[in-house]
Order: sequence, then C-alpha cells, then structure tokens
Amino acid sequence: MNARSLGAISVVDDDESVRTATEELLRSIGYEVKTFASAELFLESGALRETECLVLDIQMPGIDGLELQRRLNEARSRVPIIFITANEEGTHRQRAIEAGAINFFRKPLDAQAFLAAIQSALREDST
Repeated sequence: MNARSLGAISVVDDDESVRTATEELLRSIGYEVKTFASAELFLESGALRETECLVLDIQMPGIDGLELQRRLNEARSRVPIIFITANEEGTHRQRAIEAGAINFFRKPLDAQAFLAAIQSALREDST
C-alpha cells in the first residue's frame, strides 16, 4: 500500500523548525503532510476532515495540545494523535495517553520510533 493513499498527516507545532523537520521526514517516505503553527489555525483550516494522523505539540500559545485533544474527543473525533514535546512532564504524558493518544515523544524525535508510531497509527485508523 502506498503511503500517499493513507491520507494526510497534520503536524501542529508552534516551533517552525520542528514543523519543517517533521514535515521533511514524513514527506521523505511519501506521506502527504500539512503543517500548522497553532491549534487555532488547524481548527480553522478544516483539515481535520482529511487528517489520518495528528502530530501535536503539548505546549503552544493559545489552545495547547491537551486542550485540542480534549476538544477533538468532545467532538467524537477518532483521528489518532501522537504528541511531541520539548518539556516532558509526567502529568502531561499521563493525561495525553489516558485521553487516547497513540504515543508521546520527547523532542528531538527518535526518527525511527516516530515513523513506526505513525505507521502503527495509520494501520489502526484504517481498520
């Protein structure tokens, strides 16, 4: 199965260098990627409808990652979420996983483990 046939991966992170590096990594193996500098921009874009997997930073100005996850859960969205963060606090990880996150990574990302998590999330979402 071609990675492109799986739909888009949306990356939401306020750090432009992280967005760019994550986008380049995912595109390098054939995924379609959309990036957003904030949760608000992601929500306003309407990209959720096309998103097969959401890569989400925890700490962002405005709506943070955990709040976006809460809103998506309230809306009964089933899009798999993988969190990334520079500041891993145990409570953030626990809250994210308890609320249904597929995985949780500390920046800088371990590319191999991150890509494996993306592939796993996309497989689970397609079943």
